Amino acid sequence: MLLSLAQWLQSLAPEYGFFRVFQYITFRAVMAAMTALLIGLIAGPAVIRRLTSLKIGQPVRGYAMQSHLVKNGTPTMGGVLILLSIVISTLLWADLHNRFVWIVLVVMLGYGAIGWVDDWRKVVNKDPEGMRSREKFMWQSVIGVVAALYLVFSISENSNQRVLELFWSWISSGFDVSLPPKAGLMLPFFKEINYPLGVLGFVILTYLVIVGFSNAVNLTDGLDGLAIMPVVMVGTALGLFAYLTGSSVFSKYLLLPHISGSGELMIFCAAMAGSGLAFLWFNAHPAQVFMGDVGALALGGALGVVAVIVRQEILLAVMGGIFVAEALSVMLQVSYFKYTKKKFGEGRRILKMAPLHHHFEKSGWKETQVVVRFWIITMLLCLLGLSTLKLR
Repeated sequence: MLLSLAQWLQSLAPEYGFFRVFQYITFRAVMAAMTALLIGLIAGPAVIRRLTSLKIGQPVRGYAMQSHLVKNGTPTMGGVLILLSIVISTLLWADLHNRFVWIVLVVMLGYGAIGWVDDWRKVVNKDPEGMRSREKFMWQSVIGVVAALYLVFSISENSNQRVLELFWSWISSGFDVSLPPKAGLMLPFFKEINYPLGVLGFVILTYLVIVGFSNAVNLTDGLDGLAIMPVVMVGTALGLFAYLTGSSVFSKYLLLPHISGSGELMIFCAAMAGSGLAFLWFNAHPAQVFMGDVGALALGGALGVVAVIVRQEILLAVMGGIFVAEALSVMLQVSYFKYTKKKFGEGRRILKMAPLHHHFEKSGWKETQVVVRFWIITMLLCLLGLSTLKLR
């Protein structure tokens, strides 16, 4: 919005060179982060008061950690504050003609809507389980598949018109059309090595990344500040990849695929970082507000979309290793419990409690120790991911 305004003012008064600064993605990214941070910090107290007045308090499950019972009734659905900050900041500072900005916003808000319904059922119906898994998974899948079908063609082409042309070409050819190399699976640490996926392979991979990472972030959001800071760090790293892949010069030098228009996602990632830091102000231990599914599902889905666009699905799993570990811990725990119950008549556990952060709490770590140590691990993993820019 502000970019279009600056371009219009520049055309009216060419002698005022100040407006040219809006052309720089880096400038707008910094301003987006600051805008989102200020919106979050200013609106935060009012949002928390409103959630409290509506009695939207987090119900703690009966089988949860005993130390967490004191958190019962803490306002949840604070993810609304995060999404509000991101959307306003992105609309202000991003190029609204960019197709990638809109697909990320649509997916984020779509998953946020799913989380909203889930949280609403928890706090209004007093049901700690919220939306049932099958229903939630169905709606996540619908959004994930639609996003995947759009992305497979939007990454291959440079405009929405060309995206539609390629889509109809795919249909008329009997669902058989070749994609450019940049639509293949990129391998970090290797020069120009990628595996062609085809349309079906790309859609399946994208669906798994978006839906999987959305749920992984949601599973991680169990301690004060645990999920939001890794989201900020991973999002910031992906923002840098977006800027580099969007530049024909940097992408060629660093042997990255050039995705025209992806650079604008740096503004979105910067807004995510700013809003995340603002939310952490209120979510740090002891938390005044919880993110809830409305925030966790939305942020995880957004990270997945950005990673797909910049062709760094594998690096997303590396940099977001904490999220992956948390999701795997739940999958392994549940699978092993069901297997041993069927075989021995009594369910057994691999971990003391899942997700993984509860296992460490059961092992004697304090909540703040788990959170900070997971932050440190995420920082190291993000640095490892960024190192692939030169280690090829």
